[in-house]
Amino acid sequence: MNKTKVAFIGLGVMGFSMAGHLQRNGYPTRVYNRTPGKAESWCTTYQGQSGCTPAEAVTDADIVFMCVGNDDDVRSVVYGDIGVLANMKKGSTLVDHTTTSAELATELADVCNRQGIHFLDAPVSGGQAGAENGKLTIMAGGDPAVFRHAEPVMTVYASAIEHIGPNGSGQRCKMANQICIAGVLQGLSEALTFAQSADLDIEKMINAIKHGAAGSWQMNNRASTMAQDQFDFGFAIDWMRKDLGFCLEEAAKLGVNLPLTEQVDQQYRQLQQRGYGRSDTSVLIKQFDTDTKPSSST
Repeated sequence: MNKTKVAFIGLGVMGFSMAGHLQRNGYPTRVYNRTPGKAESWCTTYQGQSGCTPAEAVTDADIVFMCVGNDDDVRSVVYGDIGVLANMKKGSTLVDHTTTSAELATELADVCNRQGIHFLDAPVSGGQAGAENGKLTIMAGGDPAVFRHAEPVMTVYASAIEHIGPNGSGQRCKMANQICIAGVLQGLSEALTFAQSADLDIEKMINAIKHGAAGSWQMNNRASTMAQDQFDFGFAIDWMRKDLGFCLEEAAKLGVNLPLTEQVDQQYRQLQQRGYGRSDTSVLIKQFDTDTKPSSST
């Protein structure tokens, strides 16, 4: 077992596997989840320990990882008498893998600094499959020395880790990531709709272009399923709209215009209204579909 003790707060579709990789790679891990049954299931699966509160879970931890839903969720497990900061020891490190606003990242960095605790904003990309396979991408903001200390631990569930800059940089990098995904999915949706209207063989079309300049992760992993009307692959548009909201808010602060991101966000809003909120982001192609109800495959 490693001497570094860790805690993991949040056992959703990402955190469950991420915490499991820590435990299985020799890091004594104690977890917390707002739904106790999920923590019990994790303990059974990985032979780890759980705490009844975030504060209890982080007892004696050298590094505390979080992966929850949004800014409010983060604050709910960080602050207060039962939050992680009520019981983290001085000199320890708090790493937030949640995708949040950059404003929250700098807020947490300031609060942690006053308590003698290090902080990294370190959102992840790669989805549920990336978490399960230990192949996530992490983009981190914070002190370089703190990053170097936490990086070897994060390698158990990530295949690519990059220090971007000071606190807040990790979240802004994740915003850039989501802007790229939105644009790629819009282009892919239009290309598939065009190809279907032209009676092209979709699989042959995909095979012909995916290895060239048009290729992307989304094309390799989602084009065929989009054409087959399948949209149950984890990252829901409800969450994507949360992320794009951060992108647009930050862009407004920077005085930057993001017309394509705004367009895709509005398309997702309309799809939510049609009942596709829990479908994955590739359901964007449904903007060209006149059906008003989700199909049984979503």
